[in-house]
Amino acid sequence: MKVLVAVKRVVDYNVKVRAKADGSDVDLNNVKMAINPFCEIAVEEAVRLKEAGVATEVVAVSVGPKACQEQLRTALALGADRAIQVEVDGVVEPLVVAKLLKGVVEKEAPQLVILGKQSIDGDNNQTGQMLGALTNMAQGTFASEVKVDGDSVTVTREIDGGLQTVKLALPAIVTTDLRLNEPRYASLPNIMKAKKKPLDVLTADDLGVAVTTHVTQVKVEPPAERQAGIKVEDVATLVDKLKNEAKVIA
Repeated sequence: MKVLVAVKRVVDYNVKVRAKADGSDVDLNNVKMAINPFCEIAVEEAVRLKEAGVATEVVAVSVGPKACQEQLRTALALGADRAIQVEVDGVVEPLVVAKLLKGVVEKEAPQLVILGKQSIDGDNNQTGQMLGALTNMAQGTFASEVKVDGDSVTVTREIDGGLQTVKLALPAIVTTDLRLNEPRYASLPNIMKAKKKPLDVLTADDLGVAVTTHVTQVKVEPPAERQAGIKVEDVATLVDKLKNEAKVIA
């Protein structure tokens, strides 16, 4: 069984993101970049499936500029067998990413596609669902447990009311939640081996996709700073302020 895993290059989650002085974008100068944490979980799950003898090949794919090859090499060091970069400059919307991934799916014909449920930069939570719609493949989103059994995969989903278990016929798409697994660290020997693993580069034209933009970024600004709280003398004063100043109770 071939497993395709999508990974995205984002600002490292330990870095405090700052907006540019003119508010045009996020300041990325000298900022550490990394694999999106949810994508890292997706890579780990695919590698575990291979280690369990369920998957025979793990292919990592990323959409972005040449710099995203760094994250693909990391995925290879974590256990992926080969990688594909779909070279696109600039910010790409989830719908376009889904269309590009659809092209890769058609070329590679994987039995299982695993994506992070969302990226920590855009937080859109759209690509997996859009890819499912475009490919007409069954999808199990927000997965906290994945079990492949023959021609089907059982996915335990995290939903507002608790947990929901769905059984999907392969080929299928799964998006990962935080509690699915704990990603491993890439060892130095595996990092060295990753440099020799194949990494192919495709373009949007190769996949027959037009890269278009439907959303214009108007401004980027940091969230408003939270005002300091105050101490009150008694419950009566607290209720009065909640009612008359904060107006959160009637």
